[in-house]
Amino acid sequence: MSLRKYAYYLVSAGELLARVENWPLIARLFLKRPLPGPPLIRLRGSGVQFRVRGAMDLWIVKETFLDRFYERYGAPVVDGWTVVDVGAGIGDFAILAARGHPNTRVFAFEPFPESFALLQENLRLNGVSNVQALPEAIGGQTGTLSLDLSSGEPLQFSTEGLPPPEKTLTVPCLSLADAFERQAIQRCDLLKLDCEGAEYEILFRASDALMGRIGHLVMEYHDGVSHLGHRDLVDFLEGKGFTVRTHRNAAHEHLGFLYAFRPQSA
Repeated sequence: MSLRKYAYYLVSAGELLARVENWPLIARLFLKRPLPGPPLIRLRGSGVQFRVRGAMDLWIVKETFLDRFYERYGAPVVDGWTVVDVGAGIGDFAILAARGHPNTRVFAFEPFPESFALLQENLRLNGVSNVQALPEAIGGQTGTLSLDLSSGEPLQFSTEGLPPPEKTLTVPCLSLADAFERQAIQRCDLLKLDCEGAEYEILFRASDALMGRIGHLVMEYHDGVSHLGHRDLVDFLEGKGFTVRTHRNAAHEHLGFLYAFRPQSA
């Protein structure tokens, strides 16, 4: 483990202990100790709480709510925006975008049934009513796609490099254009993507007209899942009129955050 990665994990551990109210659960989650059900994690001083399955869910909540990565490397949500959350997981970003922004509409797409159930539960626990949870994947085209379940970690399930059929799950899928049409989304002020490599297919198949309806875009990018990398995303988005910024992940070379915006939307 590099010194930079070691320092990141050490600081993160301290942050979790300081800012998770019921912090004794943290060790049990990271040590994979059995629990009677998805534990409830409460963030100190915020009123925010999440049902999580394990350490990865907790880590995602930390990055979204404690580190504020999507705001630090992207842009804060403005009340009244329309937000589309692709790869909503257990609802961390959707809740961040919706809480305190009563006039914001959030469309949260999550195809994995277990994650979708937690997304709905976490919306209820946090009293969030301006998020529409949708049990579908977003991909290059409408139909179905297969989720790769081989990692065993729901937040890392992808559609790339599929293993034998017994380790996949077929889920309904919409193209970004069809998702916008079905939900009557005329303008997407912020598109958030965290879909384990599917971002390339989703964006590269979108029409110029559709891309022109997006003001801001923030994502976790994934290099190494195909022949494409984040530099291809940068070139593509700049060609569509966006200004693009990237930030490398502190612990993993193949991950990072990408923020794209149109100058008139900044």
